Amino acid sequence: MSLHLEQKKTIVAEVGEVAAGALSAIGAEYRGLRVEDMTRLRKEARKSGVYLRVVRNTLARRAVAGTGFECMTGSLVGPLVLAFSREDPGAAARVLGDFAKTNDKLVIKVVALHGRLLTAADVGRLASLPTKDQAISMLMAVMKAPIEKLVRTLAEPHARLARTIAAVRDQKQAA
Repeated sequence: MSLHLEQKKTIVAEVGEVAAGALSAIGAEYRGLRVEDMTRLRKEARKSGVYLRVVRNTLARRAVAGTGFECMTGSLVGPLVLAFSREDPGAAARVLGDFAKTNDKLVIKVVALHGRLLTAADVGRLASLPTKDQAISMLMAVMKAPIEKLVRTLAEPHARLARTIAAVRDQKQAA
């Protein structure tokens, strides 16, 4: 299907705007995927806040030019679906990685994170990054631990005294 110049400009502007605000991007070859599978992938991407789009490579190269994902331009070859994580850096990797486990037709070709080109094998590492909520809870646990330890340390002499008095009382009652 032939695209008119205005349609091409619109696509480049839309993908460029998403790429400018994205945290990570993945390009995966989708050759041989059925329509039902692609629809399921798009649905999962929408639920995870991932922008998923099939774009011609020439238009994709123009769209990512001037963004942090310009490093991907040399790898945009063949029929690719582009996935951009907008809120969570590992979201696209989780969606495409999980889908690729169940469907061998989807092959991850290019991965980029904050302007750095990674290998396709790094998808697992990128997918294992914590979400924002998980990272906040981990930070709060680390911040809370020293305070909890201080409170337990300060309370221990009083608890030890109470246990000693209780042991003496029990000993006197038993005698």
